[in-house]
Order: sequence, then C-alpha cells, then structure tokens
Amino acid sequence: MELEVKRRTTKSLISKLSSVSDQTRIAALCELRLLTKNDPEIRPIIAEEDEGAAISLLAETLYSPTPLAQENAAATLLNLSISCKKSIMSTRGVLDSLSYILSNHRTHPPAAVQSAAAAIYSLSVEENYRSVIGGKRDVVYSLIDIVGFRESPSRSIKDGLKALFGLSLCPLNRPLMVEFGAIESIFRVVVRDGRIGVIEDATAVIAQVAGCVESVEAFRKAAGVRVLVDLLNPETGSSSRIKENAVSGLLNLVKIGGEEVGEEIREVGLGLVFDGLGEVVDSGSDKGKKRAQALLKILEDGMSLSHKDANDSGSDLYSGPLVDTSNSFSY
Repeated sequence: MELEVKRRTTKSLISKLSSVSDQTRIAALCELRLLTKNDPEIRPIIAEEDEGAAISLLAETLYSPTPLAQENAAATLLNLSISCKKSIMSTRGVLDSLSYILSNHRTHPPAAVQSAAAAIYSLSVEENYRSVIGGKRDVVYSLIDIVGFRESPSRSIKDGLKALFGLSLCPLNRPLMVEFGAIESIFRVVVRDGRIGVIEDATAVIAQVAGCVESVEAFRKAAGVRVLVDLLNPETGSSSRIKENAVSGLLNLVKIGGEEVGEEIREVGLGLVFDGLGEVVDSGSDKGKKRAQALLKILEDGMSLSHKDANDSGSDLYSGPLVDTSNSFSY
C-alpha cells in the first residue's frame, strides 16, 4: 500500500469512528486494529492524522457499552503505543480511559483489559513516562487488583505483572505499589501459581519493589524472605531467571533493611540458601553472578559491604529489567 493510499485509508477510517452507526464504527475499529498490528508504517500516520483525532476517538470508545468496540479500541491503542508513545501520552484523557478499563476488569471484556495493561507496559518502556503513569493512582491500584484477583485470566495476570514491572523501574512508584498491597498480592501469585512464566514475571516485580524502605515490613507480613529463599532451593526446580530475580530481591531488601534482614535470610535458609546462591554464581548470567556474590558476601561477613563492592555487584536498586522489555507484542 503506497503512502498516499495509506493516508486516504486512514482519513476514511477515522471519519467512520464518529458515525452514528455502531456497525460502521466497529467495522472501522476492526480495520484500524488490523492495520496497526500488521503495518508499523501506518501507525504514525493514524496517530498524527487530524492532530491526533484518532487517538482521542479510540480513548472515548473505551467507555463504550459494546464489548467488541472496547476490545478493538484497546488493541488499536496498544498497537499505536509501540511506535507512537509521545502522541498517546500527549493526548488528553488516554490514561484515564485506560484506567477505566483496568479498574472495571471484573466486568469488562478480558481482551480489552489485557490490551490496556499491555499498553501501560508499552508506554512505561519510555523512562520519562513511568512517573507520569504512576501518578495515576487508579492505574497502579487496578493493576495490582488484576494480579491479585483469583478469577483473573492467566493472560490478564501476566499483562498486569508486566505493566507493574515497567512502573516499578521508577523508584518513585515503588512506595505506592507497596501501599496498595503489591507485595502481598504478588507473593500470593508466586505461591499458588505453578507456571514458570508467571513466576518469572512476578519475581521480577518483587525484585524491583524490594528496593524501597516501605517494602521491608510488607515482606515480613507476606513471609516474602521465606518464599524467595525457597525459590533459591535447588530442589524446587526454579528456572535460572526466577533464581536470579530472587537473588536481586533479597539483595535489594537486605541493602534497605540491614543486618536484621540478613539474619532472617540466614535463619530461614538453613544453609540451603548458600547452595542456591552457589548455583547462581556458577551458572547464572554475568549480572546474576555479581548479585549472588554480593549477597553471599553480606550473609557471610554481615553488613560490611563497601560502596565499591555494592557498585561492582551490579545490584543497584535500578538494576534494569529482568524480563523481556521488547515491544514485540501487538493485538
């Protein structure tokens, strides 16, 4: 499809989003969803047409009582967010409309909820937007509720976890996540869910949120240290990513909570924690090895980790993503 043809097609479809006919609007939404999924080149054309009219109309459609309209509008916004983050974030009302879908996740179509959560994750890839999104408290609260709700579909839980991970990379968002019960909710997922992929995503969030003062008490209430130590036990069969996330979580927590947390890890670990850390040192990634070595040093020598050792460990609180942050998803 030539560029001029794409522009004409885009203009026609966007005009149909304002039609009084539900059938016409939904047909246009379905077409926009497919175009934005399959043709990256057309995404900025759609986003910029008529000063962003399409994004505003898509956001308004999320309030529609028609499930099919919600699903296609949310998926189109997700696809646009892959290439047009600035256009979406600069359009008034978009975050509020995504929050509306997320906050009503128990009654709205799961596909729309999943696209909304995935869009939040996609937008959070841009560092400057993490604090802005985190400033929408309802978004954070709703994502945690999605993850903690027992009847949430597994896809919704995974998309919710990824969105929370993206937001947790901003230190300012972590205390709010703790306040809204993220630690307790996510640890419940780890304990009850046997799917490796879910546990990998869950422990990645935990590792980041552990890097704030407020997390120490939340970990105690959720028996979080015991859970992470159990994941390090060679007999549990945890994946290498889960083990490295557990190491990062424990290391960040002990650096915040001090020797009291270190002593808890020693007591709960009963020696097995050293075996698990040894495995990560032997076969983990370069970053995982450094973090495991740093945690071993603390557990063996007490809280005498020097500033240089902390820097060399690669275990700073902003340690970077432990899950895939590529925008390879589109709906």
